[in-house]
Amino acid sequence: MTGDIPGIDAARENVAALHAELVRYGLIVWTGGNVSGRVPGEDLFVIKPSGVSYDDLTPENMILCDLDGNVVPGSSGSERAPSSDTAAHAYVYRHMPDVGGVVHTHSTYAVAWAARGEEIPCVITAMADEFGGPIPVGPFAIIGDDSIGKGIVDTLTGHRSRGVLMQNHGPFTIGATAKDAVKAAVMLEDVARTVHIAAQAGPLLPIPQSAIDSLYHRYQNVYGQASDERR
Repeated sequence: MTGDIPGIDAARENVAALHAELVRYGLIVWTGGNVSGRVPGEDLFVIKPSGVSYDDLTPENMILCDLDGNVVPGSSGSERAPSSDTAAHAYVYRHMPDVGGVVHTHSTYAVAWAARGEEIPCVITAMADEFGGPIPVGPFAIIGDDSIGKGIVDTLTGHRSRGVLMQNHGPFTIGATAKDAVKAAVMLEDVARTVHIAAQAGPLLPIPQSAIDSLYHRYQNVYGQASDERR
């Protein structure tokens, strides 16, 4: 019984609450976008239901899925359809075992870069800190099966970035936790906006790769308090 599995209730509460951050930072409109979180130690994750208002999201209506994207029968919320991006999230969890959270948004500036099929170049230190280089572009893929998930995994495997711009669609971010993935989504839109504005004013100035490497190492391993999450 899923009710006997530790961590499910905590995952539901965490993922439900994190959706409010997408609203807070203006990363979504209407019911678009989603956050999912892996249940620690289990081949399960929770994700929002499809087409439900963010105001109506609760821990109880977060949907529990296995790593094939199937809704777990009899679990809380199982009478609802899961997010249309569930197959993509499931593919990421199956193929990237260190990923604990996945986020998708339709944030304006990131989608604008995706519409051009253009990676965001690493020209500001905040990008070097958070993403360790440019934000890459993944292939065009149709929603509904795991094609998007495959594109995410293929693009981010071996890449330091925790975000990808799926061509003609929008950004997906990953993280060690769902909160980590949400932070990456917030930061991705922030740098997408800044670099877009800078490009309108004139040529962008590249940061040397050695400096990018140094900034990334400092931020990921030194910045912040030792007792806190680094990211």
